[in-house]
Amino acid sequence: MKYVALLRGINVGGKNKVNMETLREICGDLGFENVKTYINSGNVVFDTRKSNNKTLAAKLAKAIEKEFSISISVMVRSMTEIKAIIEKNPFIGEFENDKDVHVIFLEEEMPDEKIKQLLSNNNENERYAVIGSEIFSHLRIGVLDSILGKDYIGKKLKVAATARNWRTVNKLASM
Repeated sequence: MKYVALLRGINVGGKNKVNMETLREICGDLGFENVKTYINSGNVVFDTRKSNNKTLAAKLAKAIEKEFSISISVMVRSMTEIKAIIEKNPFIGEFENDKDVHVIFLEEEMPDEKIKQLLSNNNENERYAVIGSEIFSHLRIGVLDSILGKDYIGKKLKVAATARNWRTVNKLASM
């Protein structure tokens, strides 16, 4: 079965450096097959026997910590889930640039009170929608000027998450 692993906060601003070749080797050592990485920000596509997303994420996070001495969050989705996420995007037809839309992958679904807190930030410049364990974001402002860029989800909502722009999500689905 094909899976996508999304690593949070690697190779950003010189911190949490993870070499993609070494990452592919680690995945191979874990028994993953047909391992491919996409760009340098921690996107890994691989095949393995059907498993639980959290189990795969924990296994990969532990191997990364052992190899690179960094503790990071890893979110895993099956390729079937990635393709379903693309189909569920509530902002389709409302944006011109793939960099204006992001999918924030969560470790688990957020409680209703946190969803309400997040959605209270919706305005004409940034909109959020929560579907399952993903948050869709449509920004008419730069990421750095948005709550997404200020890590509102991690710092205020205290939810483990990692974001990818729409182009990256679609590229991962085609790998």
